[in-house]
Amino acid sequence: MNLTNNNIYTVSRLNAEVRLLLENEMGIVWLVGEISNLTMATSGHWYFTLKDRQAQVKCAMFKGNNRRVTFKPANGNQVLVRARLSLYEPRGDYQIIVESMQPEGDGLLQQQFEKLKMQLSAEGLFAASLKKTLPEQPKRVGVITSSTGAALHDILHVLKRRDPSLPVVIYPTQVQGKDAAIQIAQTIGRANSRNECDVLIIGRGGGSLEDLWCFNEEIVARTIAASSIPIVSAVGHEVDVTIADFVADVRAPTPSAAAELVSRDTSVRDQQLLQRTDRLAHAFSRHLSRSQEWLTRLQHRLAMQHPKAQLQQQSQQFDELERRLHQSMRYTLQTEAQRLDRASQKLERYSPANQIPGQKAQLGYVEQRLIEAMRRQLRQHQHALALQMETLDAVSPLATLARGYSITRNDKGEVIRSASSLKSGDQIRSTFGDGEIQSTVN
Repeated sequence: MNLTNNNIYTVSRLNAEVRLLLENEMGIVWLVGEISNLTMATSGHWYFTLKDRQAQVKCAMFKGNNRRVTFKPANGNQVLVRARLSLYEPRGDYQIIVESMQPEGDGLLQQQFEKLKMQLSAEGLFAASLKKTLPEQPKRVGVITSSTGAALHDILHVLKRRDPSLPVVIYPTQVQGKDAAIQIAQTIGRANSRNECDVLIIGRGGGSLEDLWCFNEEIVARTIAASSIPIVSAVGHEVDVTIADFVADVRAPTPSAAAELVSRDTSVRDQQLLQRTDRLAHAFSRHLSRSQEWLTRLQHRLAMQHPKAQLQQQSQQFDELERRLHQSMRYTLQTEAQRLDRASQKLERYSPANQIPGQKAQLGYVEQRLIEAMRRQLRQHQHALALQMETLDAVSPLATLARGYSITRNDKGEVIRSASSLKSGDQIRSTFGDGEIQSTVN
């Protein structure tokens, strides 16, 4: 195997090449996930993890971008982010650099949308049993929309092409803005009170979620549900979905499609032409989207050559070193605190104040054993004395006297052993077991 210097990578070169590959090839991505491990560094940068049930990815959002975030993120938040793929070269960590963030589902409006949707669904306003059937051959069609919008033009154009004889009543109203929801509800009520149409089309052309928001208002939804005239909802494009679509009797993907639903088809050829036109529009849209994506990728590659990208990475590396320094300091402090605690415990264990009670207890125990030993020795001596006293008593003269014998002494106290040693007039003293007597020899 032949190797050249160009075939052998250093780790730094490999990470740099991978970073450029990720950033240049992937471009901008949109990502939905749950925030966890959120850290807001002192530099102003944010570091966190986006995760779902199966996977997670590390993220960094620099302060130049996170200043534009309109809410305070927290762990557990579901968010939608716009980001570019990158690699943190010092550690070789794959990550994404977040450029914008908003609550999941296109922000707060989407959350309000889901909340109202759940509320009305729980009340049964979306139930199929409440849906009214559209008339097969309506006598008159009512259109509730802006009098100057493209949606009205599309509806009238389709109705004229499909069924020129079908009468149309236009109920003009605002379909965007602060007061649009109230006007739409009032217009639906007016159409019901006049009762001159047997089907109503309500809608407008496409737009952002905010543009279409009046069709997500509760007052519009409840007014549609209360209508005695069948209503076809035709709000925005096919991908746009509003609360009005769920409450209406029929939902049409576009205003033109709503016009087709309520009218009779008089020309199959025209229908085929319309389908081909839609396909051409979709093909052109796809081509335009690919061109826009390629342009965005080129712009991104150009932006990555800017020194700002290097500064951001170095700033992230600084934040990482700062985090590791803090961790090291905390570990050192904890270790020293534990060592001091162990020394204090050892000192307390060998303190004289703690040893005195033990020594006192041991002294008391020795003293008690000494007393018991002395008592035991005393008892032994007493027993021996008693035995000796019994032996002594057995050979004592007093014992002999107690058996009836006596001892006689002269006045000098000498024992008289023979009667011949006495003469008349001598004083003698006789000792008995229970006393003494004095006598004179005659």
